[in-house]
Amino acid sequence: MELSIGEMLLIALAIVVLFGPDKLPEIARGLGEGVRKMRGAVDDIKTEIMKEADNPLSEIKKEIDKVKKSAQEFNPLEDKKSVDFQNTVAEKIDLSEDDSHEGPVSR
Repeated sequence: MELSIGEMLLIALAIVVLFGPDKLPEIARGLGEGVRKMRGAVDDIKTEIMKEADNPLSEIKKEIDKVKKSAQEFNPLEDKKSVDFQNTVAEKIDLSEDDSHEGPVSR
């Protein structure tokens, strides 16, 4: 909404006629204070919205970083070594030929 110079002068003249020249400084101060409060409230709302909008993104970024770290620390050779070790132990101790071991009894 744009006001021309003529429209602004007409509004100023109407204010002077309605309230008188003695009240103009008081009205101007009140309007200025109201505008400052509104701007402050709008800035506070913007800040809160940005905090709330940024919060889920930061949580997602943290989860992605955890997954990346886990992927970097994962070494598939370690799992293979443990499987090879288990196979070696099973070959050295063959329980299938030993009759002294009966195993668990099911009831």
